[in-house]
Amino acid sequence: MDGTAAMRSRWAAALLWAVLHAATAAAADYEGFPFVNDDGTLTIHQATIQLYGILIPNTDENCMLFQQPVTCAPRAVLALKFDLDSSYVKCDRKGRLPKGVIVAKCTADDVDIGDQLLQQGWAAALPGAPPEYALQEEI
Repeated sequence: MDGTAAMRSRWAAALLWAVLHAATAAAADYEGFPFVNDDGTLTIHQATIQLYGILIPNTDENCMLFQQPVTCAPRAVLALKFDLDSSYVKCDRKGRLPKGVIVAKCTADDVDIGDQLLQQGWAAALPGAPPEYALQEEI
């Protein structure tokens, strides 16, 4: 192999490594341990995130008396807080709402959070949501 061929081979290997590394690095736009707000949004590293494709209705307020301090919020939000307790969340940005709220599809332990809330009956699928969300809502 002459010097030019060896150089091309090294450049090709470096380019392949850079492409693969960039794809891995851009896996999630927001990730971390979330704080669940009383309106059903998540806060991760000071970013407010609304879950993509679902509406968390304002249900009757309830309290988690077994926690200290006691947490009170709408029942659907309490279910979300319970589901995400100590979970590491990864979110892929889908858009932005007014006032800087990020719309993102989020997963915890490789489980789609929006889909899970739909399965549990705590959320409704929004128009334009993924087809599997509408199906989960019907079920």
